[in-house]
Parts: sequence; C-alpha cells; structure tokens
Amino acid sequence: MKKIFVIGSSGHAKVVIDIIEKEGKHQIVGLLSRDQAAGEFVYGYEILGKEANLPNILKTHPAEGFVIAVGDNATRAKVANFFAENHPQLEAVSAIHPTAIIGKDVNIGTGTVLMAGVVINPSTRIGKNCIINTSASIDHDNVIGDFTSIAPSVTTGGDCQIGEFCAIGIGATLLHGIQIGEQTVIGAKALVNK
Repeated sequence: MKKIFVIGSSGHAKVVIDIIEKEGKHQIVGLLSRDQAAGEFVYGYEILGKEANLPNILKTHPAEGFVIAVGDNATRAKVANFFAENHPQLEAVSAIHPTAIIGKDVNIGTGTVLMAGVVINPSTRIGKNCIINTSASIDHDNVIGDFTSIAPSVTTGGDCQIGEFCAIGIGATLLHGIQIGEQTVIGAKALVNK
C-alpha cells in the first residue's frame, strides 16, 4: 500500500477519505490543511499542518504520494502546482470509488477523483485533477479538461468536450456533441443544447 497525504479537511475531504478507505489501495498517513489547525482530526486522521510545513512533516510521516481533496478548481490547481514544483518526489494519485463503472478505452488523468455511482462510458478522456461527483454519467467519446469539476447527477451525451477549469452544476444535462470552452460555469439543472 502506498502511503499518501490527503490535502484538505473539508466535507469534500471526508468524501475522498471514504473513497480511499473503500478502494483499499493507499494508506492515509495524515491530512494537510490550510483551514484547520495541526493536531485536529478528521475521521480519525490527524491534520499534520500546512503544505508549507511538508519538509518537516515528511521527517516524521514519510509518504510516497498525495491526493488533493479540494473542491475549488483554481485552488486545486495551485496545490497541484505547489507539489509539482516543491515536492516532485511525491506522486499525485487518483481516488476511484469501487462502485464507479468505467468503460473500455477510458483514460483518467492523475489526481482525479471519481465518486460513488459514477459511470464513465468507453473512449472518454478525463484530465488531471478533475472531480467527477456522485452519480454523474459521462457518455462515450467525451473529453474533459484538467481541473474541471462535474457535480452530482450531471449527465452528458456522447462526443461532448468540456474545457479546463469548468464547473458543471448539479443535475445539468449536456446533449450529444456539446462543446464547452474552458473556465465556464454551467448552472444546476441546466439543459445545454448548443
């Protein structure tokens, strides 16, 4: 089992912790958080400090990787860049819930989180550090850019392209062949037909 840090301590981090525990591939050595104090606990895992304290933390809590459990796309990118620049020896890992259904010829980028009940159909490409949330359905031949978040119960038709840093709101539906440019927000329950 690879020893990893979870970056974040919010409700989203709780979901990611649950996925990691159910997946059974990684051992969480602790959390790094900007919002909660060192010494506090989330689901039994200690908050060890902030990312800036990582050189000292690694001396007492050695790890090989990390998963970013931060919901905001831009903040997730800043954290990923921080690790790439300052701690390239730590591997970004993905967290995939055991109930996720993944079709043939699907490519999932490093650091991406797939939540419970997600369906990813064949020949789809999902970028790095994305969030595909609970019960989202991504149909065939989709391309989803890096640092994009897909909210719970989103449904896409086939051949959709979603750019980097997009946020697709809860329950939104994208018809077949829709293209969404980078840094776009689609509201909850929206029907995107062009």
